[in-house]
Amino acid sequence: MNALPGFYGTLFTIAVPIILQNLLQTFVNMLDTIMVGQLGSAQIAAVGLGNQVFFMLNMILFGISSGGSIFVAQFWGKKDISGIRRTLGITLSLSLAVSVVFAVGALFFPRELIGLYSQDPRVIELGAEYLRLVGISYPLMAVSFAFQLAFRATEHVKLPMVSTAVSFGVNALGNWLLIFGMHADVFGLHLVIPAYGVKGAAVATVISRIIELVITVGWSYHKKFEACGSIAEFLSFDRGFLARFIRIALPVIINETLWGFGITAQNSIYAHAGTDAIAAFNITGTISQLTWVFFIGVGNSAGIIIGKRIGEGSEDLAHKYAARFAWFMPLMAVGLGALLYPLSLLLPHMFNVEPEIIRQAQYMLRILMCLYPVNAFNMCFIVGICRAGGDTVYAAFNDIFWMWVVAIPLGCAAAFIWHWEPYKIYICLQVEQLLKTTAGILRVKSGKWLHNVTR
Repeated sequence: MNALPGFYGTLFTIAVPIILQNLLQTFVNMLDTIMVGQLGSAQIAAVGLGNQVFFMLNMILFGISSGGSIFVAQFWGKKDISGIRRTLGITLSLSLAVSVVFAVGALFFPRELIGLYSQDPRVIELGAEYLRLVGISYPLMAVSFAFQLAFRATEHVKLPMVSTAVSFGVNALGNWLLIFGMHADVFGLHLVIPAYGVKGAAVATVISRIIELVITVGWSYHKKFEACGSIAEFLSFDRGFLARFIRIALPVIINETLWGFGITAQNSIYAHAGTDAIAAFNITGTISQLTWVFFIGVGNSAGIIIGKRIGEGSEDLAHKYAARFAWFMPLMAVGLGALLYPLSLLLPHMFNVEPEIIRQAQYMLRILMCLYPVNAFNMCFIVGICRAGGDTVYAAFNDIFWMWVVAIPLGCAAAFIWHWEPYKIYICLQVEQLLKTTAGILRVKSGKWLHNVTR
């Protein structure tokens, strides 16, 4: 316990702002789901499926920026500012290119995209309305995301939290005004805002993304954060550095993309199993994020701390940090996972949907509660330990192999051959977590995960 003095102080100084930022981001998504959920099951399914397109984009962007963060954290340990800016330049270029492709798809082919997940005409119609508007925000979010992850890796964790907090407030107000409408007398004038339903949720999201981008980029340049450079500095990377970046980051991008496709496939399984099934699954995901944000924060913090130690040349210390995180995360998951039970009891008061949807969502949350320690280790191992050490190929294999070879085939069989209830399908889809943990523990013990990518 004394081998790492200052471990918890360092961890929580970095982790708490990241946890709060992710909690606020979760509240933004949860707010859309809860408010739209008051309109009915078709609306909640439409927004949930519309957000699957955003989810896929988010996974790819996270892969690009996470790959960049491996370099940024280790360059930060070496105090190599030009290396940090070259890396951010690559992540910005790739992120913008991908986000524009997704925005074009959302703007011009929304029905086709929603139709990949659902055959319900009403869900497709509502989902297309939502997607066509919210797609405008994709490039804005891509730029914010790349900057925010670079700031995290250089230990500037408060600005992303603040910009997300303001974005949350704007989104909440926008949802309240635009989803349900408003009739009020203001300074003697009768103000009328029509109820736009799912369209209102999309417009509120776009406005909040604009404000988040302005705060993130504007304030960071005003304070002259190390990652903030000129366009020339961002584009100063040469072919050799780009090749090295791609060699390390490409497995992360593939990892997040295929993992995102896997989650999308799971949503498709539920959507084809029925609108009630996908509604229950969406509710489960929304509620579980309230506690999962802790592990996202600690996992990202682990990557920053371990990566910085590797960049400094303190590889023995990096191994010790990895070992500490490997047991700390599951231990915390036992306590935090228990919160899912009381949260499951609140579902009837939070969502205006049929009792059977609530029942299935409650079962799913209780299953997830039992698996939380395993899931927490996997998050820390893949995002925190492997990626900080540049062990991106093994991390990608462990993250996607079990999902595609075991979990998704089992889920398909449960839904389409055995015709099981939604919560039993959920059990099949969670089997992969146990296999990931076994492989992860062996890798941590071997020490083969550590590589200095800046040499």
